[in-house]
Amino acid sequence: MVRVLRLHARSGQFTATTLAVGLIASLGLGAFAAPSRDAAAAAPARDAGTTEGQVTVAAEAPQARKWVYLTFDDGPSAKYTAQVLKILQTYKVRATFFVIGQNVKRYPALTRRADQRGHSVQSHTWSHPNLTKVNWSTFKYQITATDRLVRAQTGYTPRCLRPPYGATNRLVSRRAATLGKQIKLWSVDPRDWTRPGKAVIARRVLANVRSGSVILLHDGGGNRSQTVAALPTILKTLKARGYVFYPLWCR
Repeated sequence: MVRVLRLHARSGQFTATTLAVGLIASLGLGAFAAPSRDAAAAAPARDAGTTEGQVTVAAEAPQARKWVYLTFDDGPSAKYTAQVLKILQTYKVRATFFVIGQNVKRYPALTRRADQRGHSVQSHTWSHPNLTKVNWSTFKYQITATDRLVRAQTGYTPRCLRPPYGATNRLVSRRAATLGKQIKLWSVDPRDWTRPGKAVIARRVLANVRSGSVILLHDGGGNRSQTVAALPTILKTLKARGYVFYPLWCR
């Protein structure tokens, strides 16, 4: 705990500053609780970088020494999302799900379950188009249709948008902002969708993760059995390294 007290004389004769540092802070100890949605939205932004072009990921920076953001794209899926949620619950980890609107329509209960367990549910469009190649009418539908279904299951409207394929440019960013969205990409991509094997997926994540990293994995869009199999190793190892997991929330 740090307290700073400044006393200012109107005449300008003195300025005294005292700094008291608590024992816990001086020893580097203490527990860090994950922020609520409101607290996360109020936290200072941190650029986590991206693998796509010049766009940076403005991830919220909680007050922890090492933290990471675990994200899943293309769900929900009946088979794999349920397994991912179970593993996350086992390891007491909260994540972010960038959902496809038409999949939310098929599996609304999985979206509701993710929200009820403290995960963040955000937008990955309605049907996964390349947003750099669609007109305004299609762009707007892709976002607002997904918003309606997510809101029906969670009670809130997504403020984060992850463009499919990471395809974005200035026009996409402006259109997203018009609809109240922030672009959120990633900084660690193990390319789990290529199915290179669970050991390779885990190794690619663990070799590249840093404090503030945004990890991209997939819980839908195909066979995600290797991703599910790699997840326990990723979570156990990062926790052993002292990482705290936070969901992403956008202002």
